[in-house]
Amino acid sequence: MSFIAQGRFFRDMSEASTSNAVVTATGRFRVPEFLARRIAEPLSEAVAIIALCPILLAAAFWNGFPLVFYDTGAYIFQGFTDRFVPERSPVFSLFIRYAGGGVSLWLVAILQVLLTSFVIVEMARALAPRLKLSSMLAIGAGLAVLTALPWQAAEIEPDCFTALLVLSLYLLAFHASTLGRGRVAALVLVCALSIACHPSHIGLAAGLILATALYRLFARNDWPRAHLLLPVTSTLLAVAMIYAANFHYTRHVFLSRAGGVFAMARMMQDGIITKVLNETCAQADYKLCQYRTELPKRADQYLWGPGTPFNKLGRFIGTEKESDALVRESLIRHPFLNLAMAAKDSAEQFVVFQTGDGIDPQQWIIGRDFRIFMPTQLPAYDLARQQKGAIPFFGINVIHVPVAALALVLLIVCFVLAFRALDRRSAVLFGFILAALIGNAMICGVMSGPHGRYQSRLMWMPLFALALVASERPGWMRTLEQSQA
Repeated sequence: MSFIAQGRFFRDMSEASTSNAVVTATGRFRVPEFLARRIAEPLSEAVAIIALCPILLAAAFWNGFPLVFYDTGAYIFQGFTDRFVPERSPVFSLFIRYAGGGVSLWLVAILQVLLTSFVIVEMARALAPRLKLSSMLAIGAGLAVLTALPWQAAEIEPDCFTALLVLSLYLLAFHASTLGRGRVAALVLVCALSIACHPSHIGLAAGLILATALYRLFARNDWPRAHLLLPVTSTLLAVAMIYAANFHYTRHVFLSRAGGVFAMARMMQDGIITKVLNETCAQADYKLCQYRTELPKRADQYLWGPGTPFNKLGRFIGTEKESDALVRESLIRHPFLNLAMAAKDSAEQFVVFQTGDGIDPQQWIIGRDFRIFMPTQLPAYDLARQQKGAIPFFGINVIHVPVAALALVLLIVCFVLAFRALDRRSAVLFGFILAALIGNAMICGVMSGPHGRYQSRLMWMPLFALALVASERPGWMRTLEQSQA
């Protein structure tokens, strides 16, 4: 099937719901009046935000409980004990606590889904204001079936916020003037929370702001104008939230205490740290020198496996300074090797995006946290499909991975076609999302090593952007469709 035929599919997906109509006395189909209202109307906007929520909760409903990850227990522990966990964002831990996680994690999942739904609808209002409510719901249903979106939006994990920071930054940079003050204020808060919920989000936000600044510097006057004040304000607010949360837990002011440890573990996986230790242990007094012949081959094994040198040396707090020193020494001694391995890991991360990475039975690792902090939720947690290992992610990925790969290819192709056709607004949208995908792959691949969930959390955005643009049917798309007919 050609790229243009696939483009028709994305357009038709957004229009398909017009056939979901009532039958009149004459036998003709007619869309119910309220579903035919445009998304730009305030009532339709509100209805769309609310109606999308159960669609995005579909995976959690089917599971029988909000989805959890290996890290969820650490977030719960930190949030409900006020004991600092260096490798986990205290902002997200406090989010779980104050969103009502102690009463029910469904409240956290619902709030995450509500924020996701709000950003999706605001994207539609900004890019496709003529879109009908029925089409908006059809797009949401399509994303729920074809992408990992519902698996992340209702997972008690900050992964759902990665896409929200990207889309809210885009709206604040390019569409703030059409959104209205109330929506802009809400987007600033959503953006700040999204950035603050995970350390990798700070780098991604900074990279996108830098890319936007470069675009503003070099773009001609007839291209969409980029505004930096609101994106920068959101990022600064996020940084302030991180500093405040860290101070709340430790009474010290800092941004992160785990970045160097994660980077060092990834360098160890790539074989660079062993080279550095072999070259320096005769003169240096690194504690890892005594373990250099038994270092694990995988970063995950080093960080999370039992009985590793990392555990013996005091985990994140005990290895923080030495990890930072080894990272610096590695960059000084082997800059080109580091560059090559970083490029390899980034490229691999860019194309690794399977759904369900880490959504496994979790009783053995976080069941204890539920028994201590959320005992009334434990029965439902134990009965969930996830805890029984009954989620068929292999079959799900038979759909999700090819769709994501095709959407990624189409995003790149349509970016080039829109640029050539001088569809400036579409070109900026596609370029911004592509920059986010590249930036996320670089940050996660370099800092932690390639994992499917890191890129999967963004892979619904290309399909969403293509559907919105296709619903407006720009001239270059119509011309290309005619040429393919």
